[in-house]
Amino acid sequence: MRPLDRTRIEKAADCGFDLPPALRESGLLLASTRFPETVEVRVTSGTRFELSVSDASLLEALPLAQNGWKLAEGIPALYAVLERAAATARTMPDRVAAQFHLTTKSMPRSTEAERMALQRVGQDLFRRALLDYWRGRCCVTGLTVQELLRASHIKPWAACDSDEERLDVFNGLLLAPHLDALFDGGWVSFDARGVLMIANSLPRKAVSLLALQHPLGIDYLTSQHPRYLAFHRSAVFRR
Repeated sequence: MRPLDRTRIEKAADCGFDLPPALRESGLLLASTRFPETVEVRVTSGTRFELSVSDASLLEALPLAQNGWKLAEGIPALYAVLERAAATARTMPDRVAAQFHLTTKSMPRSTEAERMALQRVGQDLFRRALLDYWRGRCCVTGLTVQELLRASHIKPWAACDSDEERLDVFNGLLLAPHLDALFDGGWVSFDARGVLMIANSLPRKAVSLLALQHPLGIDYLTSQHPRYLAFHRSAVFRR
C-alpha cells in the first residue's frame, strides 16, 4: 500500500477507530476499543475505496463492487462512510440496553417516582445514542443545533415490549422540534422508503406554515427501521 493511501485511510478512521490500523495483504484493518466490529479498507485505483466489514449492518446502504466489497467513491465518501460505520457500531441496540441495565441495576423501582427516574436514565441514554447515530443532525431537515433536536421514539416508549426495544437506536429519529411534535402526535409519519407522509386532517395552512409542502424524507434508513415505522403508521398516524 502506498504511504499516501495509508495516510488518507488513517485520517478518515479518526472518527472512531482508535486502535492502530493493522496492515493486511489488500488494505488496512480498522478497529476500536469501544466496539468489536472491524472494517477493512483498500484502494483499488486513485480515490476509489473498497470496504469489507465484520458486520454487514455497518455499511448496509453502500453499493457493492463486483467482488462483493462495499464501494466508496472519493475521499469525502470514505470519511462519511467510516463515520457512519463507527456511529452505528457504538450504538448497536444491545449495547445501549446493556449500558442502561448496568447503570440502573442498583436503582430502586418500587414506586412510581422511582420508575420515572429509571425512565429518565433510559431516555437520556437513548438521546445520546441518537445524537451519535444521526451525527448530531435532524435526520430530515439537517438541523444541527443539538439543543433543539428531539430524540423521538418511532414505536412509543409505553408501547414497547422490552427495554431492548425502548433503547433500540433503530426505534428512534432525531428530529427538529416541529417535526418531533408532528410525529409524536401522529400528524406526520414516514413510508417504508422514509418519505414524509402528512395526515389529511392537518390543515393546508399549517402544512404551508410548517414548510411541509416541499418533498421531505429521512436521509438514511436501514433494514432495521421499517418494522418500527410500520407500527407508527398503523398505531399512531392519523391518516
